[in-house]
Amino acid sequence: MNTQKTYDITIVGGGIVGAATAYKLQISFPSLKILLIEKENSLAAHQTGNNSGVIHSGLYYKPGSAKAKNCVVGRKELVDFAKKHKVKHDVCGKVVAAVDKCELPFLDKIFNNGLANNTEGIEKIDAHQLKDIEPHVESIGGIWVPCTGIIDFKGATETFADIVVSKQPNSKIVLGEKVIDYSHGMDTTEVVTSKNRYTTKHMIFCGGLQADRLAKKDNVRLKERVVGFRGDYYNLTDAAKNKVRNLIYPVPNPAFPFLGVHFTRMVNGDVECGPNAVITFKREGYGKTDFSLKDTVDALTYSGTWNLLKNHTGFAINEYRRAFSKRKFLTTLQRLIPSLTMGDIEPGRAGVRAMLLKEDGSMQDDFRIEYKDKSIHVLNAPSPAATACLAIGDSICEMATKHFNLG
Repeated sequence: MNTQKTYDITIVGGGIVGAATAYKLQISFPSLKILLIEKENSLAAHQTGNNSGVIHSGLYYKPGSAKAKNCVVGRKELVDFAKKHKVKHDVCGKVVAAVDKCELPFLDKIFNNGLANNTEGIEKIDAHQLKDIEPHVESIGGIWVPCTGIIDFKGATETFADIVVSKQPNSKIVLGEKVIDYSHGMDTTEVVTSKNRYTTKHMIFCGGLQADRLAKKDNVRLKERVVGFRGDYYNLTDAAKNKVRNLIYPVPNPAFPFLGVHFTRMVNGDVECGPNAVITFKREGYGKTDFSLKDTVDALTYSGTWNLLKNHTGFAINEYRRAFSKRKFLTTLQRLIPSLTMGDIEPGRAGVRAMLLKEDGSMQDDFRIEYKDKSIHVLNAPSPAATACLAIGDSICEMATKHFNLG
């Protein structure tokens, strides 16, 4: 058992927010001994490594919200970081395409959000201009967003971690160890993992899909509960990839907290279509029939889950049908690119999103980070958290500086 070294800060969770936080703390305080613990055998194994890889612009988020502020600031810093450290990325731009007149009022709203959030370069475009950018899209117009891009988020996460240990040899990245217990003492906290025991002065929890459980273990008062939503993707076949140049998004339905099924050219040249959004019966399960008794009981004994389903019954049923029907998925894709056929798409991967759900069935929309005793908890970091990771890291670093007396 490892009991010799006392770390200044231990970060639980090796997704991009945890790694970016370690990076920000290490470059701000080079003498700190930082320990990052990830239960999987690689960093970015869950939400970070299974999302759509999009560098978001800040178009969708309520002006003045933490999402809006952190997305715009974080995006610019992330792109600069990717350029400096040779992380694969491409600021290629995207279109948001309207296909029905009923979508135009919300298109105007998100455009005005973009202006208020200082999303640079956005412009309204008509159907002809949009077709010049994405020739296979049939629309009545939309928005051109030149600052949106794509990136290898897993590569960025690994680079953050590499910089931490290169800057401070006494810092450490631990993989394949699950935190199973910890106890706060007067000056230090003993952390027990599945393989070792560590001593630390402070803790930062960036647990993503496990955020609520980690918080409750630390006696954080939390009425909400994390509910996982699986998103399935299809890939365009090699013969159909030419139908998408970069990124194509629909106008999102304002009644639901998701951006809708979209097309994304990935950094490896593949083109993904998706995701849908279905409540999953295993928080870290990526198969359509994956099941965890604990996760299912947690979800189905929570009033927020039932209120969500009651409030959005039609949406939930349609998403489940689409999850098991290639034809229905194709029909959704054909709203934007009518020429797509069954032979143009093939099943791809899946991801799971952590949504902090309130008791009334509504989503905790904005980022949420709280301090408790010797610990900081990232309770809610949905999209665009990956894009905003460095800005979130700054916020956590400021909180740690104040509460952990780092200055």
